[in-house]
Amino acid sequence: MGKVTTQFTMSLDGFIAGSNDEVDRIFKWYGSGDVDFPVEGSDMVFKVSQASADYLSEEWGQLGAIVTGRRDFDVSNAWGGETVLGVPTFIVTHSPPEEWVGKQPLFIFVTDGVESAIAQAREAAGDKNVSVGGTTIVQQCLKLGLIDEIRLDMAPVLLGEGIRLFDKLGPEPIELEQIGVIEGTGVTHVKYRVVK
Repeated sequence: MGKVTTQFTMSLDGFIAGSNDEVDRIFKWYGSGDVDFPVEGSDMVFKVSQASADYLSEEWGQLGAIVTGRRDFDVSNAWGGETVLGVPTFIVTHSPPEEWVGKQPLFIFVTDGVESAIAQAREAAGDKNVSVGGTTIVQQCLKLGLIDEIRLDMAPVLLGEGIRLFDKLGPEPIELEQIGVIEGTGVTHVKYRVVK
């Protein structure tokens, strides 16, 4: 069985997006290199360093399913109607959007919580990894001990304000062990194992 991970690009002061969900400053690294990196299942092509291309190829190649929240689904405009990297996407929500129910078979709306969504995603992913997205979903999963690894793409910028990934985790510390660092152009990829 694969791991449950989360991967975000983050500013050095801990923001994954600006106050209005803008990501242009922290996502600059996706165009800062000299290697074409086509994104499977889309017409996007990133220009990253060879180190970042190798890292993304390995990480995304291990992806079998995604768990995220309704806000992420709405803000991304349902990713244009296609699942990210063509894998099943489990969307945790209190009320599924009627216009999407049954429209895209790889969008699965889960109304009975994050633990159920993770279990369903793990089954769908088989031996591959499950990636958790959406800040509140990541926070819930961390509190419940459901995430095995945190993967951060650290952008060299201080945003000063915006959306923090690790807000509202509570008073109990969550211990991490650094298990990898890769230096890219305009980004540093850092991997942590969640100590359980």
